[in-house]
Amino acid sequence: MENKRNNIKVHEETALLVSLALPKDEIPPKDSLAELQALAESAGAVVVGRIYQNRRRPHPASYIGRGKAKMIAEIVEQQEIDTVIFDGDLSPAQIRELEEIIDAKVIDRSELILDIFATRARTHEARLQVDLAQMQYTYPRLTRMWSHLDTVVGASAGGIGAVGGIGTRGTGEKQLEIDRRIVQKRLSVLRKQIAEIDRRKKRQVRSRGEHFTVSLVGYTNAGKSTLMNLLTNSETYVEDQLFATLDTKTARWELDGDLHVLLSDTVGFVRDLPHHLVASFRATLEEAIHADLLLHVVDVSHPWAEQQLRAAQHVLNEIGCAEKDILLVFNKIDKALDKSNFDTMMTLFPEAIGISARKDIGIEVLRAAVIKRVSGEKVRLRICCSVADGRVSSFIRANGTVLKEDYSDSVVTLEVMMGKRQLPGLEKLRPQSCEIIATG
Repeated sequence: MENKRNNIKVHEETALLVSLALPKDEIPPKDSLAELQALAESAGAVVVGRIYQNRRRPHPASYIGRGKAKMIAEIVEQQEIDTVIFDGDLSPAQIRELEEIIDAKVIDRSELILDIFATRARTHEARLQVDLAQMQYTYPRLTRMWSHLDTVVGASAGGIGAVGGIGTRGTGEKQLEIDRRIVQKRLSVLRKQIAEIDRRKKRQVRSRGEHFTVSLVGYTNAGKSTLMNLLTNSETYVEDQLFATLDTKTARWELDGDLHVLLSDTVGFVRDLPHHLVASFRATLEEAIHADLLLHVVDVSHPWAEQQLRAAQHVLNEIGCAEKDILLVFNKIDKALDKSNFDTMMTLFPEAIGISARKDIGIEVLRAAVIKRVSGEKVRLRICCSVADGRVSSFIRANGTVLKEDYSDSVVTLEVMMGKRQLPGLEKLRPQSCEIIATG
């Protein structure tokens, strides 16, 4: 790539993708590599080739076996490839073994995802969470990072410090221990900072107690941010790439009359999302953890929509959202070219609501479903409260519809339509009187 303004040629990092196909895999290697390619391109790499290897189980030393690794080494040398990316998690020993065979940088799926998160993190909070996840990933791999010392011969060792000998090991082991202490100290600092963010986020979420909260969750690139913008007229960043959104955005969604909710857009999930990353981003996911309702957005046009749905459900279970009230939203119905796949999804999940956030299709059906979840069964109330009691009046106007109001001296009498689910919140504010006139 050439920068025309400065006439500088910028080298684009080339990548070869490798997938290990195992008998238990649900997704064929071709489709698995397609997602890995999207991840690699999101990280700025130029993918020049894709390879997969069928095995009953990963090779303990080299993941794909030495024969396949040597074949990859030849391709890397012939095409001058910079990086080899494996669609799976490699142990530190496997990475070391592969780099001894292949003359290129070797990374796994988790390291690639961490790299993407690092480039996307824009706020201080997101950067701290990515730093923690990267440190947790790096710590057990420090030995690999210091493996270059194995080839150093200690000049002052008088020949004793041959490769792997005492003269070489000393410096490396001392530096390795120093690095480990530095990483442990940094991990401790990051955990404390993120714990404080977590406490602050919890206080922030709890402060919205009188508001019904809804969170958009789901697989990355399912269209959550597009839906957020449509529903709230906000300007959340939207891009057709994986992990375009890392920071939670919250805005007011006007549902009907005076009824509204607080809607939050959260970071997208992905298959085999690194555990450290899920744990680190728990503060960011606090909105989903404490939400009253989750809108699980699924790209129903994707050929592996069901697998993506299951992967997102797995992450939701991991962060403690298994028992949450969840409404399935099948997005991109306008792009679902495979009608049989779409019909199968609707048969498997008949409670799902089909929409197109891009073309504003099905949004009123979604709105009605959320209103029903927010309000529950409608009741007609007669409420009396002091004119000076602004809290009761604000709650009523935010969560119900005022049908009639009469003022007498310092007391206001309101007739209101409100959902039964809002009554506990109203009772906490202790109006002078509150009686149900009718239901339904």
